[in-house]
Order: sequence, then C-alpha cells, then structure tokens
Amino acid sequence: MDSPDDLADELRESIGRIVRATRGKVDTIPPAHSATLGLLDRQGAMTIADLARKRGVKHQGQSRTIGELEERGLVVRETSAEDRRVSVIGITPTGRDVVLRDRRARADWLATAIAEDLSADEREMLARMPPLLHRIARRVEE
Repeated sequence: MDSPDDLADELRESIGRIVRATRGKVDTIPPAHSATLGLLDRQGAMTIADLARKRGVKHQGQSRTIGELEERGLVVRETSAEDRRVSVIGITPTGRDVVLRDRRARADWLATAIAEDLSADEREMLARMPPLLHRIARRVEE
C-alpha cells in the first residue's frame, strides 16, 4: 500500500486533473469568474477583500474580476448594512443560473466518462469515495 504522502500526491493530482478537464470542456466563463460566483453562491454575499482572501488572490485582481462580473450582470454591489463605507458583493439570479448550468454540465460530463470508461466494479469502488473525500474536506473547512 502507498504511504499517506504518496496517496495524497496521487489524489491531489488526479482530482486536479478531473477538475481542470471538466472545467476546460464545459465551463462557459473564465476560471476566476467561476471561482468567484461559486463562492458567492455557496457562502453568500461578501466583500471584495473576503473574496480575495478566500480565493487566495490579490485584492486588485479580485476587484477587476468583480467589475467584469458586474458588467455582465452576474453580481451586484450593495452597501453593507453594518458599514455604509463598505460594498458587499452578491450573486444575481443570472449569475446563479450560470453557476448552476456549468455545475450541471460538469456533472453530466463526468457521469458520461464514468459510464463509458469504468466497469461496474470500478463504478462500485468509486461510489465509496465521495464520503471519504467529504471527511477529508471537513478537516480543511474547520
């Protein structure tokens, strides 16, 4: 059996390849836009500084992404209820539609790959993986 370090490297690489492949094949918006909209959809409205921190990017770059998303009507900038000097960014219904459409397209692409490329035994083995990966992900989210 591989060591935990070896297994971690293999998982990181394979999961990354799947994520990049699905996004590259089906996403309708650039990765920075997708990541920003995904965060807003999952976690709710937040400031540009919060978005930049959560995405691990510079404030200036995140601000540019927000401007581009705003121009497309995918996000809206509102004044914070707590501090009127601060803007809070929220996803619009159109932005949510884009996120949901791209998520569905990624899931469809992956489902086709699973159905066409894996045997029944391999699909059964793969079905046991999501709960394990969720347990690992919870460690990061704490």
